[in-house]
Amino acid sequence: MASTTARPDHHEAPRGDRPAAGQAGIETLHIGLHGRRIGYRTGGSGPLLVLIHGITNSSKSWEPVLELLAENFTVLAPDLLGHGTSAKPRGDYSLGAYACLVRDLMIALGHRRATLVGHSLGGGIAMQLAYQFPERVERMVLVSSGGLGQEVSLALRAAALPGAELVLPLLASSPLLDAAGVVGWLLGRIGLRPSSDLAEMGAGFASLNEIETRRAFLHTARAVIDTAGQRVDASGLLYLAEAIPALLVWGDRDQIIPLAHGERAHDLMPGSRLEVFEGSGHYPHHHSPVRFARVLRDFVRATKPARVDATRMRELVLEHGESAAAAGSPPA
Repeated sequence: MASTTARPDHHEAPRGDRPAAGQAGIETLHIGLHGRRIGYRTGGSGPLLVLIHGITNSSKSWEPVLELLAENFTVLAPDLLGHGTSAKPRGDYSLGAYACLVRDLMIALGHRRATLVGHSLGGGIAMQLAYQFPERVERMVLVSSGGLGQEVSLALRAAALPGAELVLPLLASSPLLDAAGVVGWLLGRIGLRPSSDLAEMGAGFASLNEIETRRAFLHTARAVIDTAGQRVDASGLLYLAEAIPALLVWGDRDQIIPLAHGERAHDLMPGSRLEVFEGSGHYPHHHSPVRFARVLRDFVRATKPARVDATRMRELVLEHGESAAAAGSPPA
């Protein structure tokens, strides 16, 4: 059954800031939070979906599904700090800081609770937000999510290497990006199609052409990744998902974060659902946007919004701690 959360009062753009043209019904706005400019896209009506993008991406990465989702939901897709049109300060780029940013944006716009939809790094942020502020979360959707295992693509692990800040300007240079386009054209000429993952990664590298964005990328990547892979793993806390309806969406050809992470998380999250997109890579919402929107709509309609019970959460934490102690090891 769908949530009956009411849409908040209309939010006006800050003085002098006009909405940018975009998809039908979707506005691109900006707001000041804690003295920093934050960009976001919003539109539609109904229960609130907060769409959290991945590293080097922005709210633009949700464009294939924004209008589809806005037919049934109010959508809110922020540009995370250091990404897109948001500020790129020298500051805290940890998962906890990002979770606070999303929470504060919801508060500023008059939203009390939401279904969180996090892609890649955004999945880790969604889990962190649900852990820190469970009263704000109705459901959680993890799309090719980070934070569920160690393995991650070599390209992201390379960001943790000493001197990466010297190499990134070369990778983001126009000649190399143009060369990547030529490679894609040549593959097309012989009947092969470059994956949508390659296109999105190219767009992400292009965003690193600016020094502020590059610096924010390195801070963000190094907060969660080292040369061995992902160093932030929420697997030991997934038993808490019993309190929040959860959906995992993954592509079976994901070469950035493997499907095995989603399958393992599904086993560890009581009552969760796993939807595998055949033939899709790291961006299932790009590969099959209509199916993606339908899966989210059906999930929201079939589940009741969480009402986190503090007593039950305490029981879960204590039970897990006692089980781990009985096994002779500390909780993961």
